Amino acid sequence: MHERLTHDNDIDAVEMLGATGSGKTALIEQLVSRSPASERVGVIAGDVAGDDDARRYRDLGIPVADVTTGKDCHLDPERVGDALGAFELSRLDTLYVENVGNMVCPADFPLGATVRVVVVSVTEGEDVIRKHPLLFQACDLVVINKIDIAEAVGVDPDRMRADLREIDPECPVVLTSAVTGEGIEALERRLRDLQATHAHEH
Repeated sequence: MHERLTHDNDIDAVEMLGATGSGKTALIEQLVSRSPASERVGVIAGDVAGDDDARRYRDLGIPVADVTTGKDCHLDPERVGDALGAFELSRLDTLYVENVGNMVCPADFPLGATVRVVVVSVTEGEDVIRKHPLLFQACDLVVINKIDIAEAVGVDPDRMRADLREIDPECPVVLTSAVTGEGIEALERRLRDLQATHAHEH
């Protein structure tokens, strides 16, 4: 995927990983809605079954490929490669790839995205990061989402951020609420910086 997207078509691919309910879809919706009118965006929506997320993305008026995996708990390069056939790649600038909601399997199956983003929410518990170290060691950016309800669920986002520092001291982290919009601008800036960094590396 990396060769086809980045080198052949100059597309930034952003893979979003995280558990079901962490807010991946809502964050991508926010990012797409706030993108410049000149930015041409597409989404690959990965799920075990159903097309709920894909329908939400289509409501934004962007091209979408819906990929269902059946019993598999992650997307793989072959499925993503097949899904690229749904897009006119020469007319895309950014492609978001929403992986299947899972915190374990995707760590071992990199898809060749420009940037890998792990989304966790405060509703998953304060210990979610230290319980899944491999996934966080394999990503470029961590988003701690749903901070608007952190106090209500008794979770301290700073404790989660400290756990990330122990696992990967260099990994950037952004605190967001996809509902209120808090932190979305910071997320946009981080993504732009990471995309620019990776572009220079290649």
